[in-house]
Amino acid sequence: MADLRVNVAGVQFKNPVIPASGCFGYGREYEQFYPLSRLGGISVKGTTRFERMGNEGPRVAETPSGMLNSVGLQNGGVEKFLSYELPNLKTKGTRIIANIAGSTVEESGELASMLNGSGVDMIELNISCPNVKQGGAAFGTDCTVAGQVTKAVRDATDIPLMVKLSPNVTSITDIAKSVEANGADAVSLINTLLGMRIDIKTRRPVLKNNVGGLSGPAVFPVAVRMVWQVANAVKIPVVGMGGIASAEDAVEMMMAGASAVQVGAAIFADPFAPIKIIDGLEKWCDENGVERLSDIVGTVQPW
Repeated sequence: MADLRVNVAGVQFKNPVIPASGCFGYGREYEQFYPLSRLGGISVKGTTRFERMGNEGPRVAETPSGMLNSVGLQNGGVEKFLSYELPNLKTKGTRIIANIAGSTVEESGELASMLNGSGVDMIELNISCPNVKQGGAAFGTDCTVAGQVTKAVRDATDIPLMVKLSPNVTSITDIAKSVEANGADAVSLINTLLGMRIDIKTRRPVLKNNVGGLSGPAVFPVAVRMVWQVANAVKIPVVGMGGIASAEDAVEMMMAGASAVQVGAAIFADPFAPIKIIDGLEKWCDENGVERLSDIVGTVQPW
């Protein structure tokens, strides 16, 4: 059997498959189907300084080859995460990535500081949530501010830091270079694309927030393109996401330059999607004579 282990910023994962933040909660609902130890890691629900109720509904809608969401970072806050969710996660035998989102640069640093000594394996700094009315989106679309918030978190913690990038920008490579220069150990991309659908019967948007984040297979080619661009622009590892629904998708994303992958919308269609992708990667490696999956990272050969 092939060696599926991958290394991202000094953190070793048993395989490259990580459920994406916001799509897997804290794993409690899914461990009735399979042991969470099968997963390479879990990027937990986006965590804010204080409890958030999120946006008003309707806040999720199906679209062709994908879905729109404007959940708005509903979560119990960092203190509940540390006291209730994290102790349970630490018993599951998988890597824990704490996804954090501050409303200000200073709050982002405070969030990171509160995670010190907690035992999380990595921080994923969300600077790119497209459906939150304050913070988040503004951080991820400006090179200077992206660098500032990255530095604030880097100064607040020694935990390996991955910054999650927005595709809703003119040049994602410029943002990636800025966060790299300010201390990011890795980047993850892409977050959702900003989208909108309208109910032609009511003449109202299908989401109460009017717009939301588009995810699913519809965004996969965009994600592959951006991962390839960023992987060739920075020296730090890249974690790829955006529409991955099969082992073949994961292989493609890794060939584009991703050291690991996150799986999001596919989990809503099939809770077993991450496990099927892991099993499919083993089969693909065996069928293609690949002994170490990490050997395929960045091996695409452009024309």
